[in-house]
Amino acid sequence: MPNTQVTLSGGPISTQDVVAVARHGVPVALGQNCVSKIDASRKLLESLLDDGEAHYGVNTGFGALGKVRIDDDSLEQLQLNLIRSHSTGVGKRLPEETVRATMTLLAASLSRGHSGIRRQVIELLVGLLNAGITPVVPETGSVGASGDLAPLAHIALTLLGEGQVLVEGKSCDATIALAQRQLTPVVLQAKEGLALINGTHLMAGQAALLVEDFQSLFEAALVAATMSVDSCRATDATLDERVHAARQQTGQIYVASRMRSLLEESEIVKSHLENDPRVQDPYSFRCCPAVLGAAWDAFGYVRDRVTDELAAVTDNPLVFAAAAGGGDIVSGGNFHGMPVALPLDTLTICITHVAGIAERRVFHMLSGADAEAELPSFLTPQAGLQSGLMIAQYTAAACCNELIGLSNPSSVVNLSTSAGMEDYNSFGPRSAAKARRAIELARSVVAIELLCAATGLDHHRPLQSGTLVERAYNIIREQVEPLVQDRSPAPDIRAIENMIAQRQFVF
Repeated sequence: MPNTQVTLSGGPISTQDVVAVARHGVPVALGQNCVSKIDASRKLLESLLDDGEAHYGVNTGFGALGKVRIDDDSLEQLQLNLIRSHSTGVGKRLPEETVRATMTLLAASLSRGHSGIRRQVIELLVGLLNAGITPVVPETGSVGASGDLAPLAHIALTLLGEGQVLVEGKSCDATIALAQRQLTPVVLQAKEGLALINGTHLMAGQAALLVEDFQSLFEAALVAATMSVDSCRATDATLDERVHAARQQTGQIYVASRMRSLLEESEIVKSHLENDPRVQDPYSFRCCPAVLGAAWDAFGYVRDRVTDELAAVTDNPLVFAAAAGGGDIVSGGNFHGMPVALPLDTLTICITHVAGIAERRVFHMLSGADAEAELPSFLTPQAGLQSGLMIAQYTAAACCNELIGLSNPSSVVNLSTSAGMEDYNSFGPRSAAKARRAIELARSVVAIELLCAATGLDHHRPLQSGTLVERAYNIIREQVEPLVQDRSPAPDIRAIENMIAQRQFVF
């Protein structure tokens, strides 16, 4: 990784920063330039405890219980009760990288100095990340509007020395893990429990990882589509720059340009320029720039909104300390997940189109219906005795069928919570979970296309495809041998999935 440390300075962090911490264990540091803001916000909050006014979540109950005033002697117990009572997640545990991404964004948000939380709480959160202590967080429980309450509460439990954690892949009690790493649990003070759980950090952390994963998936999809062009001896005329300039769609222009560059120096393209009776190729080839370009443009919106969220403070209420002293504490709705949920639902639709058009090219490639493609049915030289890659298309179709279901947005269905006080929720964590599954499925479909397209190129040898396509072919052939007789394609598909995940097709 290019960065050896991620410093929380009180400003924005990038998706690359999140990936570095979540997946590669890059250490996190709390920058000195944000310390004064953190301390000032805490000082202001403590001063407001004596003003005789009710401040939501500071000296009141929560949600529908926000009208219940809490006496000063019970403020610490209030925060402890909040974390314990809200740790209600169910289902399988979230992946460690997801929890670490969530913790990273939580620490970054708190470091911006609008949460009224003590510095030592943030430092302990950073300490957990650097010590490799990952809270065990059940997957399901957040409705993505009043903050990712349940998942974040499970993380906050660890700061108290409670709950279960993972250390080097093994589960143990949080109190034991903290003691082994010489970390001291905190006793939460006024508002600090609320600050730890009242944000969009789970869905935003997932979104940051997904942005990075979609970009590597998309690049692999471009390579797969272009390799399929030469595998099926399709025309490159549909990539003509003038055609796409006339459409004026930015993503379409970009995709056509990338595919042209991938096909540069192709001998296969030149081999059928003359005496090819085909007038037009199927849509999955001819309209590939339009479809993938539209997905890329929509992803631009997703990426921009996620980037915005990585610079956000999504706590409530917010503390605004004035430079000259004093300030305000203001209740709002920054914890609402819709600015992340809608982009995540959009991302799943983008992913579904990337996979869907790839599956159609796989179908065409294996069908044997186009004599001019000069490919045997199912890419096997002994059709009948051997089935070749016939069932690989079935698998791709099964993936696409599930993707269709996942594309139904989570954010458009509302269920109220907290006795109706929280009456319009985003369900962004479900949007994130569906997008994560969609990435996995689409990666399998694109891997299947790469497997089939590489096999198709074998049938056109000694002719070579474009220089970059041949580079991708050689990457595949380093682990996947040519198909000379039937064997299980499953290990080959898995190997190519890993290549995609490892960004090996990002040229």
